[in-house]
Amino acid sequence: MVCLGNICRSPLAEGILKDKLDPNRFIVESAGTGGWHVGNPPDPRSVAIAKKRGLDIGDQRAQQFKAVFFDQYDLIFAMDQSNFQDLKALANSQEQLNKLSLLLEAIFPGEGVDVPDPYYGGASGFAEVYDLIDRACSVIAQEINEKFD
Repeated sequence: MVCLGNICRSPLAEGILKDKLDPNRFIVESAGTGGWHVGNPPDPRSVAIAKKRGLDIGDQRAQQFKAVFFDQYDLIFAMDQSNFQDLKALANSQEQLNKLSLLLEAIFPGEGVDVPDPYYGGASGFAEVYDLIDRACSVIAQEINEKFD
């Protein structure tokens, strides 16, 4: 799960997808294309909305996406077009590119819909983002479970 700073959207996506998959079978992590927040916990508003919905993401720490992640993970989801393009630039093979997609393609196929960045908004933006990510992760979890069963 990849967004810009790894403190708002991608930590939510990490926590939500982890909650929908068997932790003994799947690893879900998040990162940012930028390194400004490396080592920091998620934005308090992300932590609060997750907690309100029954998830604890407070132990996560921001990390910057590294090209080696293409070899370490089977699927890489970008939160928006900008991060998608940044990730495409880091990929060095078609195999790596094939692992990459926009998160919301799961619920808006072919539309190129971004998960809005709630960073500069209020708490309601985080609730809307949570709901979008949750819908997408439900579809993704179902697809993953079907593929690996």
